[in-house]
Amino acid sequence: MTTTTTTKATATTVLDASGVTMRFGGLTAVRGVDLTVREGEIVGLIGPNGAGKTTFFNCLTGLYVPTEGQVSYKGTVLPPKPHLVTQAGIARTFQNIRLFSNMTVLENVLVGRHTRTKEGLWSALLRGPGFKKAEAASRERAMELLEFVGLAAKAEHLARNLPYGEQRKLEIARALASDPGLLLLDEPTAGMNQNETRTTEELVFAIRDLGIAVLVIEHDMKFIFNLCDRVAVLVQGEKLVEGTAEVVQGDERVVAAYLGTPYEGAPGAEEAAEVEAAEAHAAEEAAEADESAEAVETAEADEAAEAVEAAEADETAEAVEAPDADETGESEADEADDTPAAEAPAGEAPADEAAPAADADSTTEGDSK
Repeated sequence: MTTTTTTKATATTVLDASGVTMRFGGLTAVRGVDLTVREGEIVGLIGPNGAGKTTFFNCLTGLYVPTEGQVSYKGTVLPPKPHLVTQAGIARTFQNIRLFSNMTVLENVLVGRHTRTKEGLWSALLRGPGFKKAEAASRERAMELLEFVGLAAKAEHLARNLPYGEQRKLEIARALASDPGLLLLDEPTAGMNQNETRTTEELVFAIRDLGIAVLVIEHDMKFIFNLCDRVAVLVQGEKLVEGTAEVVQGDERVVAAYLGTPYEGAPGAEEAAEVEAAEAHAAEEAAEADESAEAVETAEADEAAEAVEAAEADETAEAVEAPDADETGESEADEADDTPAAEAPAGEAPADEAAPAADADSTTEGDSK
């Protein structure tokens, strides 16, 4: 299937990225990139490995704050916060699938609805009529999306048990759950066979037919050129060319970039390697920050649990010791009352007038006998 829809130049601009630049220290991963996406349009973003495509996506979705430039959605400059970008109307998938593997397929899609529900903590705790109505509406919408991507029959399956291609579909369904006006797809056919790629192509067309604009990164050139109305090429962080599939395929600089042949003004191999290493380092730092935060939360939870256990243990020990002390005191008092007083020899003080220490000794001797 090839797209036959012609996007009008007068269509409303959904995404407007202007002069987006992203530097990591002294290295520039994305340099002055301009890109627009209009309603009803599918735009492709291609380029060799290390070209800065995913970094550019991260700038669009608030994961990175651009060093220079700005990103607007329907005329409004987007804040550099991922949840606010999603709330504004931009959703995305990731190059590496990021599902909640221990949650069901349906629950994963419901997570994507959180920006479109207004019920808060108290509403969830009280579970009033309004909350139940909103919950039912979210489940209904989630099932519609699962039907749309062909996963309705597996709504109660764990996400981790789905085949790879269906996990990709689930990630798209979760992104669509936020009711976006623009969907960003980062290599949606990576690792797929021809049949799965064909199915994904048809799914993207169906998404476009819903009125959702699409921006897609992909290395499969056949997929991109069949799918997209326009294609932009990034090479070492700079936009080299943009146009229809025919224009891009006929550009000698694009062919040279993919074949590794340097063109006039192209960055050197060393600079390209440094940029790629900087992107990888930034991704590692973000992952380490997430792991550190999780470790701190886990440690705090463990400390709290240990404190609770220690307090409970102390209370239990006190409860056990108190009755024992009382019972011991009572038994000793009873024994002292029952023991007959010894007669004192002539010329000595009576036993009851003897020193306390002597009483203690005589009592001990009596007990031992």
